[in-house]
Amino acid sequence: MPRRRYRLFTVCAVVVVFLLYRLVQNSWAPQPDLASTRRPPPLVPQSAPQGPNREHAKSLAANRPQEPLTGASEPLANDKPKSGHVGQGKAGGDERVDLQHPPSSKDGSPRPSLDGSDDPTSPDKADKDEVPLGWKNPPKGAAPESMPLADGQVHWTKPNEHFPLSKASIVPLPTGAAKKIPKVQFNFASESPRAKDTRLQRQKKVKTELARSWAGYKKHAWMHDELSPSSGRYRDPFCGWSATLVDTLDTLWIAGMKKEFDEAAKAVNNIDFTYTPRSDIPVFETTIRYLGGLIAAFDVSGGSRGDYSFLLDKATELAEILMGIFDTPNRMPLLYYQWKPEYTSQPHAASQITSENKYYDAIDRITNALVDFQQQGSLIPGLVPGGNGLQKFHVGGGQDSAYEYFPKEYLLLGGRESKYQKLYEDAVGAINKWLLFRPMIKGNWDVLFPAKLSTYRDSVEDFRYEYEVAHLTCFIGGMYGLGGRLFDREEDVETAKKLANGCVWAYQSTLSGIMPEFGHVIPCPSKDQCDFNRTRWWEELDPSKGRRDEQARKWEADQGTKKAGRAAAAKAALEDDESKASDSSAKDTIRQKSNSLGDKSSVIDKRAAVPEQGKNSEGGSEDEDDHDGSKLPASLRKKNSLANDDTEEAAEADSDGPASSKRQGLLASKSDSSAADKPQSHEEYVKEKFQREGLPPGFVDVPSASYILRPEAIESVWYMYRITGDVEWMDKGWQMFEATVRATRTSIANSAVHNVLLEEPTTKDEMESFWMAETLKYYLLLFSEPDVISLDEWVLNTEAHPFRL
Repeated sequence: MPRRRYRLFTVCAVVVVFLLYRLVQNSWAPQPDLASTRRPPPLVPQSAPQGPNREHAKSLAANRPQEPLTGASEPLANDKPKSGHVGQGKAGGDERVDLQHPPSSKDGSPRPSLDGSDDPTSPDKADKDEVPLGWKNPPKGAAPESMPLADGQVHWTKPNEHFPLSKASIVPLPTGAAKKIPKVQFNFASESPRAKDTRLQRQKKVKTELARSWAGYKKHAWMHDELSPSSGRYRDPFCGWSATLVDTLDTLWIAGMKKEFDEAAKAVNNIDFTYTPRSDIPVFETTIRYLGGLIAAFDVSGGSRGDYSFLLDKATELAEILMGIFDTPNRMPLLYYQWKPEYTSQPHAASQITSENKYYDAIDRITNALVDFQQQGSLIPGLVPGGNGLQKFHVGGGQDSAYEYFPKEYLLLGGRESKYQKLYEDAVGAINKWLLFRPMIKGNWDVLFPAKLSTYRDSVEDFRYEYEVAHLTCFIGGMYGLGGRLFDREEDVETAKKLANGCVWAYQSTLSGIMPEFGHVIPCPSKDQCDFNRTRWWEELDPSKGRRDEQARKWEADQGTKKAGRAAAAKAALEDDESKASDSSAKDTIRQKSNSLGDKSSVIDKRAAVPEQGKNSEGGSEDEDDHDGSKLPASLRKKNSLANDDTEEAAEADSDGPASSKRQGLLASKSDSSAADKPQSHEEYVKEKFQREGLPPGFVDVPSASYILRPEAIESVWYMYRITGDVEWMDKGWQMFEATVRATRTSIANSAVHNVLLEEPTTKDEMESFWMAETLKYYLLLFSEPDVISLDEWVLNTEAHPFRL
């Protein structure tokens, strides 16, 4: 089979291989040295020509016949808007580490060299063996302007490889007959007129939202990375290469927005991938958003037989630049690529947590490093830990895309490489056993979530569990569903339903109807249903319940003792006044007040000597219409409205006897603690927490209550609809869509929001490129005909970019 037929697959493989490495790079914990491997060196795409070349693009895919994907009808005009970042930071280790000579194998013989130095055809062997690797001038921020072109800027130029592979060592993509792949997508029957009408109405509203967002981007942020949808400004966190434009291309085509697609696709030719204001290229985001976006746009628009084959030229141009990340001794790629000539001209190494080339002999693919790692033994077989010192096992950020790609790479390669099936099955087995849990929530929800485990030791007995509900992990339902169908594991499809429904529950649990970025919940004792227990929930919300209630009881007891003492003292003071009174009328008044003390210490505490309501100073009845206390002594009438709050002034106004100063002293020191000083009881603390944080039932905290327009939840809902054919998934997705639009809509487009626990969250003025590339695409596909991006004809990368099988 002609090699050029696989050139496009090679570009796709760059996407997949890098994502797999992302797991490796972020995950290696200290492990024993791997044994020598007999596997051949890794697949490295051969150099591709730079710059646009339409004829070359056609030749790359000449033997790959395909027809343009027919999109849906044109979207309607915008309706009236309602009122209303993940920025890049360095991740992982430092790529500029010194390297020593490759270690010997266990038998003392030198290990095979990845740079080809053991090959007699490899040049400059001696020079390479003598010089340790490292930056001569470590870059700090922007690099010096060493090679300015006509525009006065430094541009990327193709460097000489420091660790070239001999031609004989390059492993070709697997050939031979593809395996028979089981049907993934449900065999949909014809829909009823009513069901079709409902679906099309929903599809129309999704298209309207897409058209609004695209129009806002075009007007305010054209050729920039991201739109700020509240202020109408723009941002460039992803190298300034028009991330939203490239990321959205295939969505425009699928939506039938052919005019917008044509304009955007032609604008791609104006993107200069050889220059960015950034001193480094964030490789992961560049791979999934730009490279994946270009390949998918080429595919959906007809490939080499369509009118946009130049998109493959741009993809190849970018892939050629990114190939520099693999020019390391062990062929492990860099996560952040210092692209300027001053630094690409120097040897560099991929960082590893161990700072050792343990996997120097892992020379086939990055995938083989994962396989070898599992063969050597992981604390949880099937999973790879992340963290430095602290081992973490999870399926969240930094590891999610790698696990997701095991079944997808198997599908992309037509089942020709069986190791992806084993990697998937081992990972799912480990996730089932160690990570999945059922949360204690209200209602009859049968749902599961993946937890996060961490330990500083090499024992499962020391695991610390974190029971997360995280939006980023919601992709896992789709992964289980796809893998279950591909590998005939019906139990995985059933688990997929529970995982996807977990995220649907999380959406429906908040006032806004949107799932937060992440929070924590209480697990059931097992994966079987457990009743919602309010007492247990409150105890989790307040681990200090016992101490808090004890302090509250002690305070109440102290206050009771103090009140009794004040009442006794006040009564004694009145009796003292009586003994000193000069006439019988005054004694009778004092005696009456003394008798009224009794059990009414609280009245004394608040009102002191103010007569009871409805009695005048002489003890007689007030006039029938005089309900405002006007019969009180004149000195108190004006204070009547304050009598319940200003007891000290009332007592002073009512006293003219010798005990006045004593009573004033007693009342002034009525309590060492006011109500504001009262310690909260457990119940008071929890209720205040509810009022302050707005926690939904079942959540114990929500450290990140934002929503940044993420797609992972609707992604799994779409997969479950296409795999099971159950129309309830369409209804669940529609409810999610309506809530999302209601909370995120601005006058320009849609924005991330701060707090989904509120009924009306405030906006963050940020619109990630994946809003149109992924989130709206999944909603659009959910309400499109099942043959639009059929799971039996396409495989989607982690940014929802479809590659034709």
